[in-house]
Amino acid sequence: MKAMSRLVIISLVSLVSSAALAAQTATELAPGGPGQDAHWPSAAKKGFGTANTLASKVWFTLTDGVMTEVFYPTLDVPNVQTLQLVVVQGSNVQTESEDTLHRIEVLDPQALSFRQVNTAHNGAYTITKTYVTDPERNSVLIDVVFRWNETGPCRCSVYVYYDPSLNNSGMHDSASIDGDWLLASDGDKASALTVIDAGLSEQTNGYLGTSDGLTQLRRAGSIAPHLRAVDGNVVQMAQVQFPSGMPRAKNRFTIVLAFGRNASEAIRTGQASVRKGFAAARAGYQRGWHEYVQTLRRVAPKHRRQFNMAATVLKALEDKTYRGAMIASPSIPWGGGPNANEATISGYHAVWSRDLYQVSTAFLAMGDRASANRALDYLFNVQQKADGSFPQNSWVDGRAIGGGLQLDQVAFPIILAYQLERYDRKTWLTHIKPAADFILNRGPRTEQERWEEKSGYSPSTIAAEIAGLVCAAQIASLNRDRGSAETYRNKADEWFRNLDRWTMTTTGRYRIQNYYLRLSDDEDPNDGAKIEINSGGGSFDEREIVDAGFLELVRLGIKPASDPSIRNSLAIVDEILMRQTPQGSAWYRYNHDAYGEVPDGGSYDGRTGVGRLWTFLSGERGEYELARGNRLGARQHLDALMRFANEGMMLPEQIWDRVDSPRPDLRFGAGTGSATPLAWSMAQFIRLAISLQIGHNSETPLIVADRYAKSSGAQ
Repeated sequence: MKAMSRLVIISLVSLVSSAALAAQTATELAPGGPGQDAHWPSAAKKGFGTANTLASKVWFTLTDGVMTEVFYPTLDVPNVQTLQLVVVQGSNVQTESEDTLHRIEVLDPQALSFRQVNTAHNGAYTITKTYVTDPERNSVLIDVVFRWNETGPCRCSVYVYYDPSLNNSGMHDSASIDGDWLLASDGDKASALTVIDAGLSEQTNGYLGTSDGLTQLRRAGSIAPHLRAVDGNVVQMAQVQFPSGMPRAKNRFTIVLAFGRNASEAIRTGQASVRKGFAAARAGYQRGWHEYVQTLRRVAPKHRRQFNMAATVLKALEDKTYRGAMIASPSIPWGGGPNANEATISGYHAVWSRDLYQVSTAFLAMGDRASANRALDYLFNVQQKADGSFPQNSWVDGRAIGGGLQLDQVAFPIILAYQLERYDRKTWLTHIKPAADFILNRGPRTEQERWEEKSGYSPSTIAAEIAGLVCAAQIASLNRDRGSAETYRNKADEWFRNLDRWTMTTTGRYRIQNYYLRLSDDEDPNDGAKIEINSGGGSFDEREIVDAGFLELVRLGIKPASDPSIRNSLAIVDEILMRQTPQGSAWYRYNHDAYGEVPDGGSYDGRTGVGRLWTFLSGERGEYELARGNRLGARQHLDALMRFANEGMMLPEQIWDRVDSPRPDLRFGAGTGSATPLAWSMAQFIRLAISLQIGHNSETPLIVADRYAKSSGAQ
């Protein structure tokens, strides 16, 4: 049926629906407000997508067989908790998320194209959903096929269940009905939902857990339509009215979910996507991504699918209003806390200078220099503070979120500027010199190290500081500021000379006594000062706590891979932190880490968590192996990193660390409820894949390596 004909049908159904609902004034306002607390869904996303256009400012996420957060109009504003189907067979009410077996198919790893396939536990039906966004506007289109698998007619009803959480909050939404459009709004964010090739009946608005349609069906077996629900945790629901009445053996329809600044704009956007139809939207969506992938460097065939997926995910993680703002992940680890009622939770849909540097060096490695330059422009023009420093993290518009000061995050933009050859005088005076001066005056001790938890003398932070000062000195020289250049180099040399004295214990608690600590509270790493592990991890002698952050000394060109201190420290790290998984070697952040699921597998609660294995640490180890000439070892770590990806090819932050599991979704070597996909993990895969192709680590600043690593020993 042609799109215009579909609109005529929808319009006719709308008139009938509106008239019927208008007569039901007794149920105009839903009871039970404001409803139960809102909660963000699992952060273990298996699909993530958006069109590769600036006109389509909408992003979707997929997990557990359903669509979860949809971001609009920027990548830090989620507006959806769940959109799924509900199937009713007699008194049996089933949801896709709870009552089906889920799998996801990557239809095209070059185009962020995903299909969810959900089969009822009893095998009675299969629901297949394919997702795209309209490249020209703010709409998500979902091609749905409902297939009845049993013999005989399907005596069931199918409903659309939509839980909006507009404006990054589960409360304060209001919902209404306009014909075949389910409308929701909160401030200047609004959504409009309808279907193509089917009508909607029994539309209702309610409050979660008290009067929503699903609760009504489970309690009473029927729905009492409510025209409106206001200022609460609203849920919208409607029965899919198939042209033939009852569902046939195979039924196809398209869900359109559109967004705007108000309900009228959302409807207009949705109507335009209805006229376009799913097939045309999908063709434009895939074409835009294919054109981008064709511009990128190629890697070995074994890694190409994962490389393409990682590249397109990184590209999709860039905001389309605040260009260069690339968020850490389109997810909120473990739901973000006790509830999602207010717009205070940023989760990982925020921008960190450190993560943005990791992503930018991946863009640079794969040949997308323009994206890397936009990231640096964002760092300098949006995030950087007047004193030259950078916030712990920020919303995409630059508003600071965390209040911590992390000096590696001040140094990384300088290193990136050097790598991008941004040597012009304005950049030097306005951005690089203030950042370098800030490091000079505040370093080497940092308020927080790269795990954002503790202050002290950190090998990883000092590595970034030294590299940043050397890069700043070079840019100063090119701008004829010899005084600043000499000052920066002298300070970098001083910190290099004192590095081991500050951060390497010689009275260690393990079989090898000389090794780098995670960090030392003061300039004496042998004094046995106590370190309090965050999230209730306990208090320990700082000499007991190690991490692999010292590998930054090799990656950034400060120490050769053959340095005895590095090798001793690796031996301790492998003994204490390494775990062999079915996918390959993996490492904990540090011993006694408490940032992870609680012992019974429940969500991290900030008090009793257990740190799990971190995927990108395998990539960092691969970069070290490449630096010491072990290409086979580097390739093995790249292969492990690829195997850590889930079935949607998304690389997580953390993976489950043991054979035994309290839940089916926590499998040894597979992602946990932490952030998936994590931009840093995807970037690490890209960088290591490219570095293996060219035979050296692409992001190591040569001017730093020439000054330190190469002069102190052959790599």
